[in-house]
Amino acid sequence: MTPEAEHIDEAGSTRLTLPPELLEAVRRIAGTEHLLVAMDFDGTISPIVDRAGDARPLPRSAAAFAELTALPRTTTALISGRALDSLRAVASPPEETLLIGSHGAEAWLGPGSAPLTLDPEQLSLLEEVRGILTEIAELAPGTVLEEKPAGVVLHTRLAADDVAEDAVAAARAALQNRPGVYLKNGKRVLETSVVHASKGEGVDFLRQATGATGVLFAGDDTTDEDALARLAQDDVGVKVGLDFTQAQFRVEAPVHIAELLEALLRERRKALAAAS
Repeated sequence: MTPEAEHIDEAGSTRLTLPPELLEAVRRIAGTEHLLVAMDFDGTISPIVDRAGDARPLPRSAAAFAELTALPRTTTALISGRALDSLRAVASPPEETLLIGSHGAEAWLGPGSAPLTLDPEQLSLLEEVRGILTEIAELAPGTVLEEKPAGVVLHTRLAADDVAEDAVAAARAALQNRPGVYLKNGKRVLETSVVHASKGEGVDFLRQATGATGVLFAGDDTTDEDALARLAQDDVGVKVGLDFTQAQFRVEAPVHIAELLEALLRERRKALAAAS
């Protein structure tokens, strides 16, 4: 499904148009008793950028997301592959927004949330992984390593295609059969972790923690498919981009997520007003 052409609304500003079946799903989910709005960050609320530290949410998305956070019986969450510190730095989420980082390995549900801790065996294994990836990155121009509490990420976005493919292949050959090391493919990244976790587990955890009766989740990457697969029949899943997905709905780019969040905000306000 692809959004229709842009048009000019009554206020004279350019606005995109979401597919009518997605808008209908938004109206339906907006009426649930307790709504969980869970969003991936990179490629969803924020456009993909070459350098991870330069990512920022689109202003329209950030504004609608913050207003949803302030509504009664509505919980917002970010579910990201980023470490929590990195996610906070680039996303600047509302204080009440719940956070899942490192593909589900880290969770923040408010003040007092326990940080992720690794046992001595995991710490030793992480050091081995770091050493292997460091050697590979030194031989692969344009690749960069990112440290996370439970893993190391090999970024290849700035590398030539053949260099990127060789680096990822070398990393996989060295790590894929190592017990206790978990690998995930993303867009021009290879994620490694010494903790088994997924965004799908993150969705399940947040649903249980919040008592949500309905979930809207949107994401763009391969790792977001884990979350989309955990959605229930009455939830709403949205894929950003043209890659394969098991989501019910698809939009083309982060700008359409801004419109999606604005539509959800309008419909949620109406539903809450009607119920009061």
